[in-house]
This record gives sequence, structure tokens and C-alpha cells, in this order.
Amino acid sequence: MTMRAVSGAALVVALLAQPAAAAPAPIIAMSETEQVAPAVPPILSARERAETENRILATRLDTVIPAIMRAEGIDLWLLVAREYFEEPVVASMLDAESMHARRRTILIFHDPGGGKPVERLTVSRYGLGGLFAPAWDPAKQPDQWQAAADLVAARNPARIAVNISDLHQFADGMTVSQYGKFTAALPEAMRSRIVSGEGLAIRWLETRTPAEMELYPAIERTAHAVIGEAFSRKVITPGVTTAEEVQWWYRDRLLQLGLDAWFHPSVGIQRQGVKGMLEGAEVIRPGDLLWTDFGITYLRLNTDTQHLAYVLKPGETEAPAGIRQGLAATNVLQDILLRQFAVGRSGNEALARARAEAMAAGLDPSIYSHPIGLHGHGAGPSIGFWDNQNADPRGAAPIRANTAWSIELTTYAAVPEWGGQRIDFRAEENAFFDGKTVRFIDGHETSLTLIPSGPGPGQ
Repeated sequence: MTMRAVSGAALVVALLAQPAAAAPAPIIAMSETEQVAPAVPPILSARERAETENRILATRLDTVIPAIMRAEGIDLWLLVAREYFEEPVVASMLDAESMHARRRTILIFHDPGGGKPVERLTVSRYGLGGLFAPAWDPAKQPDQWQAAADLVAARNPARIAVNISDLHQFADGMTVSQYGKFTAALPEAMRSRIVSGEGLAIRWLETRTPAEMELYPAIERTAHAVIGEAFSRKVITPGVTTAEEVQWWYRDRLLQLGLDAWFHPSVGIQRQGVKGMLEGAEVIRPGDLLWTDFGITYLRLNTDTQHLAYVLKPGETEAPAGIRQGLAATNVLQDILLRQFAVGRSGNEALARARAEAMAAGLDPSIYSHPIGLHGHGAGPSIGFWDNQNADPRGAAPIRANTAWSIELTTYAAVPEWGGQRIDFRAEENAFFDGKTVRFIDGHETSLTLIPSGPGPGQ
């Protein structure tokens, strides 16, 4: 069977041509402007979430799989997972009622060519919510591996992809034992046709569909709303509340909302005359610059946000000018990085170009941005790391259209009002790249949140 190829442009067209079906979740338009202290949007019930997740998954399987298999020139993709040991790709393909793979679950995608639909088979006892056709009768062939190998051999694919990768955790789900069992059952002449499914795994996970992007702003708004509550007198009483108490407030608030954090929230304090970031049991005081890093998982999509807040001293109505200017410099760095996005450009090249432009503008930057979506630190090329501002193998892959990004970075600046103390002005906001432009999904922080120090709670 000959390889098939499709251009990146064709993939974009195929995805955008698919209508985003109406969702029960609230729909909020993408915006460059972040609302101040927004309300939490309505949260879906468990059943509504499952219906939404299943609808989006069905659309992804129908549209993304054929496009990426043809783009990568793969005829057949075989995925394997075991109960409670699901690899990242299989986990993302389970319907909302199938919370885990059952026993051993083998998934097969086969492209017969000629514009025919891609087959979706599961060599297991269950059909996975009707999204995959069950293709194994243990009464006729009790050996599950032989059943899978027979299905593959009958289709005679030129290239058989399995998820093996030295570099990417998202594409390394085939274990040694499973690989050995599969290859032993496969006809010897076909074993040389096995190739890495790295490209398929990354493209499946990194690609965002119109239906997902219709929901993403409300998910981001939810995260922004919770941060707005955390950075307010509802939660923080200066001189009393500690950084770790705010961290655990986040966790309790998410329990109330029925949502999950994909990492333990961070809260830090920068203080005049104190080097570095204070955390843990440190009490928040007037005059402190607060930082938080917070992310949720909702409807299978993730957020990752870092905001700053200033605790007003008695008599102050705004933060010192040097602190305000520090955030403004970080906003400039965000704009610089967004200008570097181009289809086909590597993450490493985007990093180098952004750093060069930022330093030419007199900034002291550090850039460590990453894809986001089905995982918080998502599949796709990284754009720098906080501990490596040079080219990295994980940033060598090309930036693609229809991908979401966590624009994570910082600038450092001396604050005159703090005696020239060097301050870290971190920011992180999520954005969508459609192949031409990058837009923030629910705005970005351009002014500091201010927390009053006077007596009594307030906003």
C-alpha cells in the first residue's frame, strides 16, 4: 500500500470545515481583555459533562484521525493499554463512561485509502461507547494478541505505527512486554513495517478542534474567576493569612465546584528587602507582591495561569510605579513571543527570535512556554525552559496550526521604590494559534490585582 500525504494547510481546512455542534456548556467568546474579578460560569452536571466530552471525542476521532494518519503516511496505528495503566493517547480516547481501559484494550486505526473512512476497531470485549467496533471473539480465537495480529495481517499495511519514543512521554506508551507479544504474533515478514507512532501521538494530542475551542474560553474564565476570589479580601487578610492557606483554599474551592486541579496551586510572596520568593507558612503583609500559579482540568481541557497581585499599604491606592512598570515589561515580552508563532517554525527558533528581540528592547527575559490542552504540559514543541534558554531537543518540532499554548514567561527588573531590588514579574496565560494569529483565550493580566489592607473583608 502506498503512503498518503496531506499538507498542513489541508489539515487546517479539514478541521475548520467541521461545524462545532451546540454545547450545553456556557459559550464565551475569546477575548484579549481579561475581566476583573469575573463570576464563575455555570458548571455542568456529571451527565452534561459526559455528553459534552463524548460529543467532542466523536468529532475528534472522525476528523483528526484521518487527517493526521494521511499527513504522517501511516496505514495502521495500533495502541495498547491495560486497566489502570492507560497510556496518554488511549486515555484520551476513552469515552466518559469508560473511565479506564478494561483488562487489556487494543485499539486499531486502519486507513484503507481511496478516500474511504478510517476503520476504528478494538480488540477487546467491549466497544468503548460505540466509538470503536469490537473486533475480537474469544470463543473463536482465545489469544488476544493473535487476534490483533491477524487483523493487522489481513489489512496488509505498508507502515504499522506503535507508540515508541525516546523523547516524548506522550508517544512512548507501548511497553516492552506488549511489544514483544505483538511482534511475536505478527507474521515475520511484516515486523520490519513497524515504525514509531510519535508523530501521530503528538498531533492527536496537540490538535484543538472548533468544538473544543468553543468551550475553552468558559473553562479559562472559570480559572480566572477562582484566582480573582483567591486574590481578594474574601480569602486574604493581610497580617493574618499565610501563603499556604491560600494554596489550600484553592483546593477546597475546587472541591466545592466539583472540579480538579491538575497540579497543587502555588502562592509566593516577594517582599521589599527579602531576596527570592517566600512561600509556605509565611504571612502575607501589606506591601507584598503576590504570585500564584493555578490550573484546572474541566471537560478534559486544562488551564495554566500565573497572576500577580499587590497588597496595598495603608493609605496606598495603587502599587508603586516600579512594580507597575515591571508587569508592563512582561506584557511587552508576551507580545514579542506571540509575534514569533508561524506554522513550521520550531519552538527553538521561536525562542531564539523572541529572546533576541526582547533583549534588543532592553528587557531581561526568561521564556518557558508550552502547549496545553488535553494535558497541562501538553504535547508539542516547547518554547524554552526556565532552566534552559537555549535550543533543546524538546523544542525542535514545528509549531502547527490549531494548537493551544500556555504563554509562560517572566521579565526581571529593578524596582526603584524597593531600593533597586531585582523582582521577578511572572505571567502565564493561555492562547490559541489558528495558523495565522495567536489570540488569548480569555484575555491576559495587564494590571495588578490590588488587595486592600484596611479592616474587614472587601473587594
